[in-house]
Amino acid sequence: MTSTPSLAEALAAGTVVLDGGMSNQLESAGHDLSDELWSARLLAEQPEAVTEAHLAYFRAGADVAITASYQATFEGFAKRGIDHDRAAELMALSVESAREAARRARVSRPLWVAASAGPYGAMLADGSEYRGRYGLSVDELERFHRPRLEVLAAARPDVLALETVPDADEATALLRAVRGLGVPAWLTYSVAGDRTRAGQPLEEAFAPAAEVDEVIAVGVNCCAPQDVDAAVATAARVTGKPVVVYPNSGETWDAEARAWTGRSSFTAGQVKGWRQAGARLIGGCCRVGPDAVSGIAETLRAA
Repeated sequence: MTSTPSLAEALAAGTVVLDGGMSNQLESAGHDLSDELWSARLLAEQPEAVTEAHLAYFRAGADVAITASYQATFEGFAKRGIDHDRAAELMALSVESAREAARRARVSRPLWVAASAGPYGAMLADGSEYRGRYGLSVDELERFHRPRLEVLAAARPDVLALETVPDADEATALLRAVRGLGVPAWLTYSVAGDRTRAGQPLEEAFAPAAEVDEVIAVGVNCCAPQDVDAAVATAARVTGKPVVVYPNSGETWDAEARAWTGRSSFTAGQVKGWRQAGARLIGGCCRVGPDAVSGIAETLRAA
């Protein structure tokens, strides 16, 4: 019996398919995600729904499931009256839910679990995750992130997904926080054009990740598809590491109306160019569902 390769080994050997938006799939199944805890609320109330969402993506062709812990923080759970120990249990449950989906998928290919850690602004639930610049120091941000990363790492995911990071300062804090946890990580920025959401040039923002051994991939997520091409090339050149990309559908979120507007500009055909530029871990974020992930998988495996 052959052992499952590590995700780093798989990225060195070829291209790996990521899942799509967790919120997209949960909402499609009829779940209300208007709460500040977003999908993390279902870890406490309907964990089976989370497992089913992961399963839909595995069956669509995804090789990696990103857990429903993006908005799971001790501070955020405390606002809802959930104590520290229970919050830690729910964070660990996010990893186990994805593992359970992998077991139920019953496929012959390797499957991996990425434990999501969203930015500080996700906990605030006020849109600042797309701006950065919270008024906190790098040390303060590291103290915020480290405890939950420790809990997620203890649940033994295959990788930590440090995702939707809007600000290079927060990335520095996260890169410090993952050191010594014994679990590899990837780092992805949310970008606008060729800069982070906080306005830093991507060339400067990616650079610190090049020196961190725990980081096995760098890239972008939760951005417009048209912003991916240049970001892939920059990440590959600056870090020399495999690149991870999972953009949104291309629709625009209207915060006042709390609704998506416009049309999707995401196509499975775009992934060929991303792979040629250096992307090795490719999927989708908001509004990218199982059908789109199926298209990505078919496109990547056809070549």
